[in-house]
Amino acid sequence: MDIFLPGLIVGFREGLEAFMIVMLLVQYLKRSNHENLRKNVYIGMGLGIAVSLGVGGLFFLLTDALANMEGFAGFWESGASLVALGFVTAFIYWMIAHGRNMVTSLETSVSGRMTALGVASVAFAMVAREGFEIAVFSFAGKYTFISLAAGILCALLVTALVLFSLIRVNMRVLFNVTLAYLILQAGFLLGVVIHEGLSAFLATNLLSGDSHLLVKLYDLSNTVFYHKQGIIGLPLYVLFGWYSEPEILQFLAQYVFTASFFTIWYKEARKRTHAR
Repeated sequence: MDIFLPGLIVGFREGLEAFMIVMLLVQYLKRSNHENLRKNVYIGMGLGIAVSLGVGGLFFLLTDALANMEGFAGFWESGASLVALGFVTAFIYWMIAHGRNMVTSLETSVSGRMTALGVASVAFAMVAREGFEIAVFSFAGKYTFISLAAGILCALLVTALVLFSLIRVNMRVLFNVTLAYLILQAGFLLGVVIHEGLSAFLATNLLSGDSHLLVKLYDLSNTVFYHKQGIIGLPLYVLFGWYSEPEILQFLAQYVFTASFFTIWYKEARKRTHAR
């Protein structure tokens, strides 16, 4: 449960965006009397999924190959996760800055490439980007394949229901809620990267046990706030990235990151409001 729900939400969010992109492409081709190019959307989508699976597989093969190297496992896990979080951070910033203009941007890209290759390439690029995001989030957060697959299947179901007008969903609200969750998860993952990195330095005697970097801000591991088993701590951990025994550095990194991105999001929203 502690990693299933985050993986489910990440898979759902990114899968929904990918499926919605395909749906919008198909609908745009229909409106512009180019339905004969619809099959090329599916070809591009299939190639994008294949490349995403390849990237995800490469991440995990590298992890398996390098994580067993004596004295290197902790540094590899922490360092590689930090690089992955760099990509995650870029994705989140792009969502905040450009997510609202996705439909316009998509239609503009297709209108300028109204050929079989052009349509397939747009579908490929958009779906591969979403798939790459899933792969990177999965690697950084160590989400299970089952949780991600469940999220993607839920996204496919919602997209199908919307496509056939069986349900009406406020996509703006849905994407905003899931984006907020991604920001919380990314901040938490940054904190975990720092925690694991400090543990690796300690395990290899590159950091002494009495270092100030290892001082914990608080320790609630023996209370109901314990993030792995506590009746209050576990739900907080799953929903908000709560950690019951953080080092000071870990705590500051996590919540400064989270606060910074919510501030950027708020400022972007205000800027768009005043621009109307």
